Amino acid sequence: MSALNNNPLQIEQEKSGTILWLTGWSMPDAVFDRLRLLLPDFRHMSVDYSAADSPEEMLCLTETAVRDMLDIEGTAFRERVSQGPHLISGWSLGGLLALRLAAKGYADGLVLFGATARFTRSKEEFDRGLADAYVRQMIKGILRDRHAVETNFRKVMFTEQEWEAGLAERLPHTGSWTTQALLAGLQLLRTENGLSQLPSIDCPVLIFHGTEDKICPYGAGLELMNQLPHAKLITLTACGHAPFLGKEVHIADEWRRWWHDHW
Repeated sequence: MSALNNNPLQIEQEKSGTILWLTGWSMPDAVFDRLRLLLPDFRHMSVDYSAADSPEEMLCLTETAVRDMLDIEGTAFRERVSQGPHLISGWSLGGLLALRLAAKGYADGLVLFGATARFTRSKEEFDRGLADAYVRQMIKGILRDRHAVETNFRKVMFTEQEWEAGLAERLPHTGSWTTQALLAGLQLLRTENGLSQLPSIDCPVLIFHGTEDKICPYGAGLELMNQLPHAKLITLTACGHAPFLGKEVHIADEWRRWWHDHW
């Protein structure tokens, strides 16, 4: 399986930098399409882990993709496009993966949406994450009725006001991930813990987080801001777990302002 999506619509010549997009659990990469259109001054790449058979394969796909992006093991990419700063943008599960890659030195900068360094938390930390039992129940539910689990997950993503505004209708249809990939992603959410690595991530980080996020609570965004050496948090009030949906223009403006501050 190819980890990196390099079609002509996603890589263009003579851009100022490259963004590698890592989507959230169960979500197709197309969820970022509207935002990418507002960032034409970047090349856009993405990782497809929607058919990963295990957490290990999911991790391997993302690391292979970022190595290809940086052209660590060859010159083909350098010959195809000019080099520039490399950003990794991750949402939710993709944020966990982005932080992991940044801790290994693979990013010049990170842009995170509804992200966390550890998804499952103890009872004392429910302001920053969910109980492991919640994720275990999702795993059991996937084996019984995956559509019901995906549908319920999407309901929790949005506030009541966001539902009424029709934001949920902007999400691509469910069913784009294989059952094994859904299970692999949930296992990663249970086990991945990047908290100890945060102080070592010395690249600039831009964080967008909704105050009403019920999946990765706002406290997780505050934690990232406080523990990452060079982080900026953009707080989106009354916003749930998909802080870029319906706010693409605002997000793109903040992103570009942050970009120019650092590069």
